[in-house]
This record gives sequence, structure tokens and C-alpha cells, in this order.
Amino acid sequence: MTGGSRGIGRAMVRALAEAGAKVLFTYRQSESEAKALEDELRPSASETGSVRCDVRDAESVRSAVDAALTRFGRVDILVNNAGILREQLLAFTKETEWNEVVDTNLKGPFLFCKALVRQMGRQHYGRIINISSVAALMGDVPRASYCASKAGLIGLTRAVAREAAGQGITVNAVAPGIIETDLLARLPETKRKSYEERIPMGRFGHASEVASVVVFLASDRSAYITGQVLCVDGGLHM
Repeated sequence: MTGGSRGIGRAMVRALAEAGAKVLFTYRQSESEAKALEDELRPSASETGSVRCDVRDAESVRSAVDAALTRFGRVDILVNNAGILREQLLAFTKETEWNEVVDTNLKGPFLFCKALVRQMGRQHYGRIINISSVAALMGDVPRASYCASKAGLIGLTRAVAREAAGQGITVNAVAPGIIETDLLARLPETKRKSYEERIPMGRFGHASEVASVVVFLASDRSAYITGQVLCVDGGLHM
């Protein structure tokens, strides 16, 4: 799993480990948080580890995949979660900023899918889960680069789902809405209320609610679901 040291990723690592999965998750900068999560899970989930990886770099991705295969012998589940957000109106977005977001949010999942789809095909089993966003379905201001990258991830999900379906591999996307994170905790109360008013369920989601959907898609209970986008957004996008 990519991007597992913080936020929604951290919740997904916990949930997958608690469900019995052996989890190797990546981080790029948050080594202390990654190691803290390993320590937290070690008493109940000894087969949980982390590895530094820059998902934008093919060699770094290959190294992370090799680490997983060396440790576990095979990879059954891939969760592409690593992502970044840069808020800037399109007219003022620098090309370097655009490339950074697209390379992380879209190129990264491409590299991991490419690195693992053959191995999953040889074993005739695989679960690929890409973490997109409701912003990909609705658009958002001022986040053109983020919306475009997450929309592209949905296209990648459906294309790979069609390619790999005959090999026992399912490929799905999860599109979280507004989820409680450290970032949201710093929102002014007036802005928080305005966001909540847009959500039919009247509240923000919890990271654990996204994680539970990921665990379902990673399990055999979802064996006949592929190429789908599951929104976890309280009805924000209908």
C-alpha cells in the first residue's frame, strides 16, 4: 500500500492489518510516523512494515515492490493511496506544480500497477484499489491539478479492470468525500459549517469509514465487483 503513514492511509493500514492482511506500506517523508505505526501494530500485527518510496520514480517503485515480494513471497492486494494536493487557480498554476501533482497522483499508481499486474496475473488473483476523490467527479476550486489527476485515476482503474479481469484481478476505485483529517481540524468554524451544509448526511466522514470500504474491496466478498467507483462521501456526489 502506498502512502500509509498518515491520515486516511494510516487508517487503511490499521484496518487491513486488523483484518489479517500482511501489510507493507510506503512513505516518502514521514519516517517517524511510519515507524510509530509499525510499533503500534506490532503486538497484534507482526507482519506490518514500511519502506521509503517516491511513487513518482520508477526505480523507487520497483525497489518497494521487490521489498514486498522478498518479505511476503507474493502480493495479492495493491492499494494506491499516496497523493498530494496543491491549491491554486488554474491561471496561476505553475507547470512544475501541475507535474508534481499529476506525477504523484496518477503516474505513481500507473507505475505500481505496471509493476504488479503481471505477477498478479501469474497467480490468477489480485485486488487493486485506487484511492481517487469525489473531487474527480464534481470538480473543485482551486484544485484543477488534483481533480484532473484523480479523474485520470478513475480512467486508469477502468482500463486496467478490463485488461485484467480474465486473470482473476479486480480493479476498483474509492472516492472519499470530505474526511476528518488533521488538515480539516484547522478549518475556521464558519468554513466548516458551510462544507457540512453541502453534505446530505450533515457531517464529515471518518477515515475508518473509507478504510472499511477498502477492506471489503480487498476481500473475496468483492470478487464480482470490478471497474467501479465507490463514493464514501455522505451523499455529497449523487
